[in-house]
This record gives sequence, structure tokens and C-alpha cells, in this order.
Amino acid sequence: MCRGRPLRLAWLLGLAACPISSAVAETIQIRVKDLGFVPAQVSARVGDTVEWVSRDFVAHTATERDGRWDVAIPAEGKGRITLTRAGAVAYYCRYHPGMIGSISITAPP
Repeated sequence: MCRGRPLRLAWLLGLAACPISSAVAETIQIRVKDLGFVPAQVSARVGDTVEWVSRDFVAHTATERDGRWDVAIPAEGKGRITLTRAGAVAYYCRYHPGMIGSISITAPP
């Protein structure tokens, strides 16, 4: 007569006890202004997107020191990358080597 009801109830109670991950990828904005990255140091998670927004009248890059990525940032434009691995990343502008930044990337929970 009600054979399936206890099983369904147990399944629903088990589902309610399971934590649901609320990890949502974020977009982290870094301004490029007056030949600098602002902020120069950011923290992010794997899966997040970093977006560089230029307010300078010249082009820049965000180039990872180990050469894994190279993002073009046009004058008064944007460049972006989605982070795929955890670790500390140092980057610079190929056109203006004094422009430096870093990203501390952690794995999602």
C-alpha cells in the first residue's frame, strides 16, 4: 500500500542533509591606469575570470611570467582570462615591463 513512501522520505531527508555548493565563479576587475595595474595583487579561485579594464591611451598586455598566457589589452579597452589552475601567478606588461601584478589562485572548495 505505501511501500515507496518511506524510501522517498528517506531520500528527501538525505538530500536535505547534503550541503549544496554555492561556489559561483566571479569576475575580478583590475584597472589599467597611468601605466599600472590597480590593484596590483588580487586573490581569485580556479574558474574565476580576471578582466583588465584599460583607462590608458596606449595598449598593454597581461603576460604571465612563465608564458602560459598573454592577454592583449587595447587602449581604452578590455582583456580577460579564465583561471584554470591554482597557484601564485606573476604577470607583467610586455610593452611596459615595469608594470607588474600578481594573482593568488586557490582551488574551489
